[in-house]
Amino acid sequence: MSKRRDDAPSGDLETKDGRHWEHPQTRDAAHHGRREEERQEPLHPTVEDNEEEIRKLELAWAAPTGFIGWFKPVNQRIIGRRFIVTAFVYFVLAGLLGLAMRLQLAVPENDFLPPEIYNQFFTVHGTAMMFLFAIPVLEGFALFVTPMMIGTRDMAFPRLNAFGYYVYLIGSSIFFVMLLVGMAPDTGWFNYVPLAGKLYAPGVGVDIWTTMITFIEVSALTAAVELIVTILKLRAPGMTLNRMPVFVWASLVMAFMIVFAMPSIIVSSSLLILDRLVSTGFFVPEMGGDPLLWQHLFWFFGHPEVYIVLVPALGIVSTIVTTFTQRTLFGYTAIVISIVATGFVSFGLWVHHMFATGLPHLGMSFFMAASAMIAIPNGVQVFCWIATMWGARIQFSTPMLYVLGFFWVFVIGGLTGVMVASIPFDLQVHDTYFLVAHFHYVLIGGSVMPVLGGLYYWYPKMSGRMMSEFWGKVSFALVFIGFNVAFFPMHQLGLDGMPRRVYTYLEEMGWSELNFISTIGAFVLAAGFATTFFNALASLRVGPKAGNNPWHAETLEWVTESPPPPYNQRHIPIVNSREPVWDWREEQERPVVLGLRSDRREVLVTSILDAEPHAVQVVPGPSIWPFLSAIAASVGFVGILFHPIFFVVSFFLAFFSFVGWFWPRRPWRED
Repeated sequence: MSKRRDDAPSGDLETKDGRHWEHPQTRDAAHHGRREEERQEPLHPTVEDNEEEIRKLELAWAAPTGFIGWFKPVNQRIIGRRFIVTAFVYFVLAGLLGLAMRLQLAVPENDFLPPEIYNQFFTVHGTAMMFLFAIPVLEGFALFVTPMMIGTRDMAFPRLNAFGYYVYLIGSSIFFVMLLVGMAPDTGWFNYVPLAGKLYAPGVGVDIWTTMITFIEVSALTAAVELIVTILKLRAPGMTLNRMPVFVWASLVMAFMIVFAMPSIIVSSSLLILDRLVSTGFFVPEMGGDPLLWQHLFWFFGHPEVYIVLVPALGIVSTIVTTFTQRTLFGYTAIVISIVATGFVSFGLWVHHMFATGLPHLGMSFFMAASAMIAIPNGVQVFCWIATMWGARIQFSTPMLYVLGFFWVFVIGGLTGVMVASIPFDLQVHDTYFLVAHFHYVLIGGSVMPVLGGLYYWYPKMSGRMMSEFWGKVSFALVFIGFNVAFFPMHQLGLDGMPRRVYTYLEEMGWSELNFISTIGAFVLAAGFATTFFNALASLRVGPKAGNNPWHAETLEWVTESPPPPYNQRHIPIVNSREPVWDWREEQERPVVLGLRSDRREVLVTSILDAEPHAVQVVPGPSIWPFLSAIAASVGFVGILFHPIFFVVSFFLAFFSFVGWFWPRRPWRED
């Protein structure tokens, strides 16, 4: 299978506002020729060309130091790393809660966990995995990688980026603190009414859940807006839409899905907190409300959320497959269309979760068809990956092993998904452990395994060092074996009738052996995750130096140092194909944009379709005001649960923090 290039020239880049934009060169993909008469100024200037310019760049883009300085950075790589690390911390905490639940279910009539504690663990485990890990970790990868992939120096709104992280950190920390003090919710991560109403769930546990979910989703929305604007307007010249890396496409689709899905959960949680605090009746039948309204609002967000975390994970898979086969991705256009189609179709599946609620059968039949149809675009991507790997000399490094494990696990999850899309079958296994197995095969197989592969893949770019391949392969073996031992028996448990969301069972039910096997698998799986985290921490000190491009990858993040400088790239590259790094490797030339100033934070603004440069944006530097604004917002969100006065206090705190945020600074000195 030969490598193709999209070699159409990206158009003239004319001089604007007295700045010089270098002309992209016309290429001949077959002979790697170049028209010498079009060559202009140096095509591959390096940062060593001018030490004074480097010094200015480093000074302009430097991150603050010291304790107070920790709260000031706004650079996308710092914020992206913080999202990733924080999300993995919550992943570990939620995983420990999952292990405790598996210990409780290992043997019948166990009293390891009291029922009320089990319910709290169950609620916090599911909420943390879905809201505090899955979306934030993939947003973190997108925030870290995407700007470098598209050849820009930062996000469009860096301070908003920092604000979103602090909102996420504060809200999720409060959620776990509530568990430590015994005030965590105990109604499940789905928080169904009327169980979540004031009558059946007194106390502040559900209030904390509804408020913190609303607060945390603000963080997700800020990151989504950042990604949309950055991808559409800050791409390197020549990176037209049909030259964007697949992971960038996946990040863009994920961001749009968040924008359309998150308001639904914000509305539902806001209505529930009003029902609980001021006795409205949105979900109370006696007051004209409807409990099913909660399920419609929740699952209109909840099912697209599965694909919100799946779509960028599929982008990671495409990136890794391309790199470790050293081939152009087969069916680029088909994969991009499949990603977009997945985003659209995922919003038509939410009743998939409500087949047992007594809705009209004619209406449910349309959702049954949509639930089966979602397998088509995902299947297209699988076949494109297989075609890319077919006959290639695959490099079986750790990232690629996780991708191969993803194929196995995700396909099983997809097959069981088509099974539960059938209404008659779904009625038989609804609320059984069959759905628990399906859910984890889709989420862990479809998201966690690609995320671990992405961690190994981009770790050199994050730290400048390589993770141990030996321990990486050990971790993959433990994760793959442990996962299947833990969750495959749950299919049979569900078919045998074991209901989900129960804290114990009787011995005569015959579920004890499979539950014991599942618990053993859970601990093997935990050992695999622990090996990965140990590998990551140890490699920070003892890992071999990575170099700029240890994987010989083709996307733009690998042309910078590892780790990259604060400004990502000294010169903004001009892109003429989908594999620019491979092209430059072959032609020994790197066309770049000249003219961006080095004494302030400038990013190049380009057109949406063809990425033609038309402006320069000066982005703001480090500031503590995003952190203070997040504190002000958290005072209102949390304090209002205890007294209305905190809303007024939060309003004034937020007002003053935003004044500080947007207060005009001294104009940049023009030389």
